[in-house]
Amino acid sequence: MHRYRSHTCGALRASDVGATARLSGWCHRIRDHGGVLFIDLRDHYGLTQVVVDPDSPAFKLAETVRAEWVIRVDGRVRNRPEGTTNAELPTGEVELYATEIEVLGPSAELPLPVFGDIDYPEETRLRYRFLDLRREKLHKNIMTRGAIIDAMRTRMKGQGFFEFQTPILTASSPEGARDFLVPSRIHPGTFYALPQAPQQYKQLIMMSGFDRYFQIAPCFRDEDPRADRLPGEFYQLDLEMSFVEQDDVFAAVEPVITGVFEQFAEGKPVTKSWPRIPYAVSMRKYGTDKPDLRNPLEMQEVSEHFRGSGFKVFARMLEDPKNEVWAIPGPTGGSRAFCDRMNSWAQGEGQPGLGYIMWREGGEGAGPLANNIGPERTAAIRDQLGLKDGDAAFFVAGNPEKFVKFAGAARTKVGEELKLVDFDRFELAWIVDFPFYEWSEEEKKVDFSHNPFSMPQGGLEALKNQDPLTIKAFQYDIACNGYEIASGGIRNHRPEAMVKAFELAGYDEETVKERFGGMYRAFQYGAPPHGGMAAGVDRIVMLLCGVSNLREISIFPMNQQAQDILMGAPSAATPKQLRELHIRVNAPEK
Repeated sequence: MHRYRSHTCGALRASDVGATARLSGWCHRIRDHGGVLFIDLRDHYGLTQVVVDPDSPAFKLAETVRAEWVIRVDGRVRNRPEGTTNAELPTGEVELYATEIEVLGPSAELPLPVFGDIDYPEETRLRYRFLDLRREKLHKNIMTRGAIIDAMRTRMKGQGFFEFQTPILTASSPEGARDFLVPSRIHPGTFYALPQAPQQYKQLIMMSGFDRYFQIAPCFRDEDPRADRLPGEFYQLDLEMSFVEQDDVFAAVEPVITGVFEQFAEGKPVTKSWPRIPYAVSMRKYGTDKPDLRNPLEMQEVSEHFRGSGFKVFARMLEDPKNEVWAIPGPTGGSRAFCDRMNSWAQGEGQPGLGYIMWREGGEGAGPLANNIGPERTAAIRDQLGLKDGDAAFFVAGNPEKFVKFAGAARTKVGEELKLVDFDRFELAWIVDFPFYEWSEEEKKVDFSHNPFSMPQGGLEALKNQDPLTIKAFQYDIACNGYEIASGGIRNHRPEAMVKAFELAGYDEETVKERFGGMYRAFQYGAPPHGGMAAGVDRIVMLLCGVSNLREISIFPMNQQAQDILMGAPSAATPKQLRELHIRVNAPEK
């Protein structure tokens, strides 16, 4: 018999009754029932009930065993007594009657319990992550993550993509976030950067004559952490294709992502035919470029109903052509209590309030706005929004560029409060036609709004003759349930168009050659039209596991302060290490 086990803790069945078995694992839970000990023995594969009674030669040692001790148990497989089977366990029909126990690894007193799903402070969970990972839910999430990545690989290869690995030590690139820099020992005073994404390399792979590339790529960005974005590193399903237009990328990616969601959705509905929503439409309807389409509410502009009306606050605002009034419909929300609650919520968000109209029985509008604009305008708003008796509408006014984020949050709040959101489904959509440039108020100049390597719609002609802030790009995102889960574009593969695009953002040709020399050179020697995207593995796993924090699906994450408190990183370098790197530390005074 094997030194440690003849079976795993998830393997024994009724067909094994009468056989001798050897198991090794962790003591998940220990119960004393009138002198008879029951040990739930756990390993990666499952859990088996071990029984030790006073007649067993193992009983004396079993009495000393505690939770999370690692033990080996020899014994005889027998049926559980009638009425004590556990249908929720694959091993629930049998138990192991112990004849011998060996302690393989005793445990100190636990800083957090493994048994049960008790919530513990994050710092404790991360410091003792090896214990946290033994817990059933987290252990299952990590295994699900691996299965999802396997499914992505299988589906990508089924679509004719080939897997390549790109370098981790590379050059700094303006991907929109801060680089992690790595000092060079061999070339003093110079630095590598960890890749924010394999963007340039995957385009160079297309220049090199390969047709369809993908990888599960680690990416590194020195960003502040959030619940839906881990500090330091994350993983993406990265892909690129040659000789394609936007529709070709969509046709290749959509079945991969839909298939993965369907495989792991546990029966929840998944969008079959993805809508394509232009960025500008998404912002006006949903107040965000990553809309949660499980929420059926769509905002509408209702400026005309307030222009020149008796509600002077809005009427005066509308004298400025930049300003508008938007309405958020509130089906079934036409009660004073609900409207007051929404108004209080808006004040808590730093707004002066949230205007509203309620429609009573008989179609009469109620509330301060209705009283000020009169029954005709009130009825016209109701008709435009398709509302009925017992419904309400909420209003935001001003410059949409300034209030759009709040309007989107208000739409979300109304939908959730009125229980209009179906949380048990996955709604996927393409967001298309992103603006190529945006105005940077901080730097007082035009800057790239998305990916600097994308193709502007209209090509070089648009770059030469169009107002930069009106140029759209062949750029696209995938939105799912209020999260951006993927982003990509058709690439700008003409060197003169690349130079012009960067020139409008304040980079001269020499800077482009210096910072993107590899790509610039490659474009001179026959560059194929190409495009692709990258899907966030972590966010997809988070959605499919039904959690709202990426730390629940990442095996060894950092904490909110971007520290690995299990391994003690970041840490100070030794004087010898600094000398070898020709670096002096100039830390701020504490």
